[in-house]
Amino acid sequence: MLYLILAIAASAAVTLVLRAVGNGAGNRYGVLLGNYLTCVILALMQCLGKPAQIQAVAVLCGLCGGILFVLGLVMMQRSIQVNGASLTGAFSKLGLLVPLALSVLIFRESVSWIRLAGIVTAVAAILVIHSDFSPAKTHRVSTPLLLGTLLGCGSGDAMAKIFEEVGSQAQEPQYFLILFLCASLITFGLSRFETRKTGARITSRDILSGILVGIPNYASAYLLLGALNRLPALLVYPAVSAGTLLVILILSSILFQEQLTRRMLGGVCMILAALVLLNL
Repeated sequence: MLYLILAIAASAAVTLVLRAVGNGAGNRYGVLLGNYLTCVILALMQCLGKPAQIQAVAVLCGLCGGILFVLGLVMMQRSIQVNGASLTGAFSKLGLLVPLALSVLIFRESVSWIRLAGIVTAVAAILVIHSDFSPAKTHRVSTPLLLGTLLGCGSGDAMAKIFEEVGSQAQEPQYFLILFLCASLITFGLSRFETRKTGARITSRDILSGILVGIPNYASAYLLLGALNRLPALLVYPAVSAGTLLVILILSSILFQEQLTRRMLGGVCMILAALVLLNL
């Protein structure tokens, strides 16, 4: 349970740090690249003293995870332009349905009625909190982009469950190294394309901001996998998603003086109920 709580804290820290540092002053991929490069360095540090051999499973899962992470981000960016931030945010959070479905249908995890009620409540809370979009904002809704966001973000998260099932705990540092190295290379390519297209270059501020984001980001990935090694995925994924949202809402109101609306407070109550049901 400690890994689960720490995974929630680290995941919330990623969003809060991003909120604090802003979008960066240069290339829009600069912060992301700095983040992934920081994760690569942390993975290399974790690999020190461990066998140099990397198993094929770690390589394959890492490559797939890196590609899916960046794909989810690209889909989110495009969907925000077309569908707006709130609707896109809701579908990115609903990506948790992908690893949940994978856990039940492929890895045959059993789910009790109480835990199922907790999952449904968590999903409903996400929709309630992100339901501030209006018809005026969503008249150009693109369903393929929303589904692409859901599948891209959810599939990236699901790779942790896949590696937990088919990989080895001893190969976790190598898995993370391949994952974040792959994501770094793809992001570097996107940043170069962005520079040629718009002239915007990656600044030192972008890289520094990325470093600040990368530390909790690596911790969240490591702790999520640790939680999956110890607890059922049907508990871990909805608890992390709902718990992270809860922490972000509370700390944003304290640190950034963001006003919690009645709808958000209702969502907070639903999250608390979901967390209770998931742990029964």
